[in-house]
Amino acid sequence: MCGRFTITRRDGNSIAAELGVPADSFVDYRPRYNLAPMQKHFIVRIKYENREVIPATWGLVKSGAKDASMAAKCINARSETVEARPAFRDAFQKRRCVVPADGFFEWSGPKTARQPAWFHREDSRLVLFAGLYEAWQKEPSVWETTFTIITTAANAVVGQYHDRMPVILADRDADDWMDPRAADPLALKRLLVPAPADLLIATPVSPKINNVHNDSPELLEPAGQTLR
Repeated sequence: MCGRFTITRRDGNSIAAELGVPADSFVDYRPRYNLAPMQKHFIVRIKYENREVIPATWGLVKSGAKDASMAAKCINARSETVEARPAFRDAFQKRRCVVPADGFFEWSGPKTARQPAWFHREDSRLVLFAGLYEAWQKEPSVWETTFTIITTAANAVVGQYHDRMPVILADRDADDWMDPRAADPLALKRLLVPAPADLLIATPVSPKINNVHNDSPELLEPAGQTLR
């Protein structure tokens, strides 16, 4: 699964450049070191053949929902069943996105002493999670965009901590995934596979990450040997 992630770049302009979106896409950007479900982030979608960044809340709420009571249960969607489950079926057909990040967390050890590990690229480049999005009417005349992150079987590195991981798309595949005019969305399931084992490293980090209210750079200071 994916229950927390990061995007730690200090400069929103560098994110815009890497994503291929306008520089003013990140006017209100701030780094996040412990982003949790039900919190605000942003997604990238295709609109009129161009990439567009829009704000969104983590936890998918279907467009016709009367409330967000199911959002916490829809932070992840399993790649194996995403096209069939009622919660995700419509979004899979029409509203596919990517969720920019630069790492995510998994935990090991007993419940009383959970040790988090930060999975990230050694070159510090972004990772693009495959996602789905929806917009629902939160209150009269107020619409909120929400998203979920698609997961798949873990690769060899993540598998030392958990049996699932977020789907990470290569940049060349991201546009295919996001294309709302794709003639056969089911064919895109070929992209929903584990990342190459050499893409990520795992760095043990501060247990203070276990508290969702903590969100500062020192959370990512190494607390053990990095796994490759």
